[in-house]
Amino acid sequence: MEPLNSTPATSNITAQRGQPLVVLSDVNKHFGALHVLKDISTTVNRGEVVVVIGPSGSGKSTLCRAVNRLETIDSGTISIDGTVLPEEGADLARLRADVGMVFQSFNLFAHKTVLENVSLAPIRVRKMSKKAAESKAMELLERVGVANQASKMPAQLSGGQQQRVAIARSLAMSPKLILLDEPTSALDPEMINEVLDVMVGLARDGMTMIVVTHEMGFARKAADRVLFMADGEIVEEAKPEAFFTAPKSPRAQDFLSKILAH
Repeated sequence: MEPLNSTPATSNITAQRGQPLVVLSDVNKHFGALHVLKDISTTVNRGEVVVVIGPSGSGKSTLCRAVNRLETIDSGTISIDGTVLPEEGADLARLRADVGMVFQSFNLFAHKTVLENVSLAPIRVRKMSKKAAESKAMELLERVGVANQASKMPAQLSGGQQQRVAIARSLAMSPKLILLDEPTSALDPEMINEVLDVMVGLARDGMTMIVVTHEMGFARKAADRVLFMADGEIVEEAKPEAFFTAPKSPRAQDFLSKILAH
């Protein structure tokens, strides 16, 4: 095993903040004739916030969803905390329980209250008592700023409130890692910041996160590293300051010139 202060095979990163938690090695994925992930190799270390950006259709969401096997892969390996993702079965379910997922559509249970949404999985999967799960759920709802909505149904909440509940729900399982796939893209502009503020707080608390987003301000503020994807490949990866001020690849330069001009 590599010593902690050595540099993993992936470019531009060091393991200063902890051991590798997620390791993707030569990952490929096709949708029919479309090659959406091309030999993807990268490492995400414990406590690291990695933001994945790039044009539409570049493979960002597919990459994110492959990390907990919501999308199967054709070849290569993905390991979480030293265990290669199994294809199916109880082992996959156990590994998935350690990975929180927040989608652009909030995916809350419409027929359950906010409190029930957050406490359900710890009761069913972690076998917590109802009292302990609800106590933890209230702490998390407080943390994301919606504790006063605990008895409401999701439909009674704004989009920003629902997404904050979804984040609390993913935290309730005490995951090793949270995947956020364009968590603000379905929100009205005035709700985006309330969700980003929660995400920035998580980053400061040391939560390991892989975030697919169009929010460049969040990437600049909270990311330890930016992965820029185009046409199914990681074209460039760098610390945010280096990436946003001096992108090396023509593809990234072109992308940034278009989005930062507005």
